[in-house]
Amino acid sequence: MTQTATASVITPLRPVSKDGLQALAAKAQANPNVIGTLKVKTVCEGQFRNLTYVRNLPEHVIDEPPTLLGEDTAPNPSEALLACLGSCLSVGIHANAIMRGITLSKLELHLEGDINITGVWGIGDLSEKRLGFSAVRVKVDIESDATKEELAELLAHANHWSPVANTFRNPVDMEVSLA
Repeated sequence: MTQTATASVITPLRPVSKDGLQALAAKAQANPNVIGTLKVKTVCEGQFRNLTYVRNLPEHVIDEPPTLLGEDTAPNPSEALLACLGSCLSVGIHANAIMRGITLSKLELHLEGDINITGVWGIGDLSEKRLGFSAVRVKVDIESDATKEELAELLAHANHWSPVANTFRNPVDMEVSLA
């Protein structure tokens, strides 16, 4: 009787340097109180289409859908916020997987958020209500060589240390003023 063995081949995601991650971690551990300042510039192009400039990168477009009187040329601000959360969690999951010796072959995050938009930028229903997201759900579709328990721990760790997730969870001092 002949038996056939089937092996599944995991094609890892494009690699990140583990040495680079270790050097970054060592630098942070050597000076844990460093606060960086990120800067962007947003310019309203017209209607609700905005161009945001980050470093020397091409502009990042934000728009509104037709239901909110936009041109529907790009994500709206709230969708972009969910995208930022998904990307931040993804980076954390990937970096920590590498540091733990876990090979990822698929990493997709599916996000959805509940938001009451009846206030419509302060011109709609101005009755007392929660502004912003009231709930956000993230489902992570991941394929790897790790156990389900290892993956659950990896996700919990990345979520705990995500700067964007913590911006959602924690109050932030914010000032808006004329230039």
